[in-house]
Amino acid sequence: MAWARIPGVAGVAENQMTLQRSANWLAGELRATGFPRVELWEVEGGAPAVYAEWLAAPGAPTVLVYSHHDVRSAKPENWGQTDPFDPVVRDGRVWGRGTSDAKGQVLCHVFGLRAHLAATGRDAPAVNIRLLVEGEEEAQSTHLAQLLEEHPEATQADVVLLSDTMLWRADAPAVCLGLRGSLNATLEVVGPGRDVHSGAVSGPAPNPALALSALLGQLHDEDGRVTLPGFYDDVLPVSDEERAGIAALPYSDEDWLARSETHRIVGERGWSTLERLWLRPAVELLTVVAGDFDPPTRGAVPSVARADLSIRTVPGQSIPRVADQLRSWVKERIGDHVDWTLEIPMESTQEPYRTPDDVPALAALRAAMADGWRVDEVGQMRNAGGSPASLLHDVTGAPVLFFGTGLPEDHWHDSDESVRVDLLHAGTATLASFWGRLGDAG
Repeated sequence: MAWARIPGVAGVAENQMTLQRSANWLAGELRATGFPRVELWEVEGGAPAVYAEWLAAPGAPTVLVYSHHDVRSAKPENWGQTDPFDPVVRDGRVWGRGTSDAKGQVLCHVFGLRAHLAATGRDAPAVNIRLLVEGEEEAQSTHLAQLLEEHPEATQADVVLLSDTMLWRADAPAVCLGLRGSLNATLEVVGPGRDVHSGAVSGPAPNPALALSALLGQLHDEDGRVTLPGFYDDVLPVSDEERAGIAALPYSDEDWLARSETHRIVGERGWSTLERLWLRPAVELLTVVAGDFDPPTRGAVPSVARADLSIRTVPGQSIPRVADQLRSWVKERIGDHVDWTLEIPMESTQEPYRTPDDVPALAALRAAMADGWRVDEVGQMRNAGGSPASLLHDVTGAPVLFFGTGLPEDHWHDSDESVRVDLLHAGTATLASFWGRLGDAG
């Protein structure tokens, strides 16, 4: 709760000092835990990252733990449980911005390491740990590649453990095997040279809002498939075993609709809801802006309309290739009666990633989750969102594992974000077990 009170909102210049306070708060906790090296890594124009290492287990694996301490912006007027930066405990949850995404997940590592040391009587972890908690994940990790280039010691690892993910259900622990990639784009359509009174030009004047709406209505066909040319050509097939593992998770439409608050199930025909969520690529429209969106209206044909798109990719797809597909699709379909620009910030893209099945540390994580939840075995799943997993794999050459304690109903990026206290306990126990199991496995 003390950490969640610090409003380290990403991507806002005036929050630089609160991000600094957030980083320093975590650094203090890591030093108190026993990490002999704890540093704040700065990058020009970016937010501070926290780096720590504890390398006292010769011959044991080295794990790079990755997460983030920055949070999304919050509108207090939309929060009903508490002010976003005045966390409270209520009904078995901690309410407040960042409690689930991802400060709670980071603290599971802190608490889990303390528990590992206390339970085993060791004075150092059973494995070598490098920990990197960046301050720009919610701004697409803009400077993460630069940080890793400037500090190559962080890339020396046998395994990466990424903690910025969700579970399926609190009572159905499942190891996450991968994440989708992400690509954002902004399309701006221009009609008249200025907003023009509709009574003066209505009919012959090009309307960018109509042109944009007509285009966006073609994003999906009648089967819910994305219409970008060649969009599915490179998608890798998913094994029957993995589809069966996902199908084995407890699921009902009623439960999903209640927890996600999405009211209806739509999407690509021929795939289950969870397969659409985790295994298939998707294109979403995030914002549309045109005309007078604050009343009263001026009765004018707008000169500009803008849309923000989010594309989620899956293994096999390449972000540059998908970007080219989007450019071709807009050029082919928008028509020549309006002007347009399409911006795709490639420095903020993230490729998808899937953990190989034969990674020995994956078996240790499965067993540790079973320990943490006190069950005989755990299921398997993927996550719908993106992360810098592919970047971390590329710079380390190590496989990436995933472990988080979030849930769909935790309201990430929305009002009334919260985390279940019992899942923080289960996550802490899981990580305490994982370090011992991984050290024993060598």
